[in-house]
Amino acid sequence: MKIGTFNVNGVNGRMPVLLRWLAEAEPDVVCLQELKSPDARFPHREIEKAGYGAIWHGQKSWNGVAILARDSEPIETRRGLPGDPDDSHSRYIEAAIGGLLIGCLYLPNGNPAPGPKFDYKLRWFERLTSYASELLELDVPVMLVGDYNVMPTDLDVYKPERWRDDALFRPEVRSAFHTLVEQGWTDALRILHPDERIYTFWDYFRNAWGRNAGLRLDHLLLSPAIAGRLKAADVDRAVRGWEKASDHAPVWIELTDTDAR
Repeated sequence: MKIGTFNVNGVNGRMPVLLRWLAEAEPDVVCLQELKSPDARFPHREIEKAGYGAIWHGQKSWNGVAILARDSEPIETRRGLPGDPDDSHSRYIEAAIGGLLIGCLYLPNGNPAPGPKFDYKLRWFERLTSYASELLELDVPVMLVGDYNVMPTDLDVYKPERWRDDALFRPEVRSAFHTLVEQGWTDALRILHPDERIYTFWDYFRNAWGRNAGLRLDHLLLSPAIAGRLKAADVDRAVRGWEKASDHAPVWIELTDTDAR
């Protein structure tokens, strides 16, 4: 089973890129972020023609998350992260697919920091951590997948010294990520590539792609009930070089049918 995550940075404007990647990579499940589309304009017909069922949680101009499943319909189990009934941002959606519970998330950017946006990011992280603990108590195969807007370690950023004060790399944010992982989650990409510099995002500015000045922002966290099935994880970084590409590249993992342990 192949599961991917892709911050498309505008699903309608990136449809040629998304459809090409779906055809070439053939993932079984895909989590999308930054749809930048209200629910009514989500391109479900084009996605259905590509062979995928979908659920989505959109928002005009900003945010938005979706889960696609090849040749099946995701069963929605949650829309929106619990803990703040006044939070109107479309940043979390969850579905049951093929025996897995998959949460797709788009964590706030948080810049400028310090400030209200950074405070919101930390509160959102606390809500995610609290809910993640509840998911672990279910003792079922769970994944928390998406754009976390955090580089957990110095290996995940091209020049760490330039990012110390950025909301994506401040110690409070990295600490929040590590607190989440230490509940028992496995960072799939890092566990299989422990010492490599791997990036999933390259800014449009300052020739970041050409210089390989990247960041690892997109993560797939696996619960203990599924971590033993992990057999491969990688980034389809070439997609970032396609015409009219997103500033993120797709990240994917492959799972075996049984626990390898």
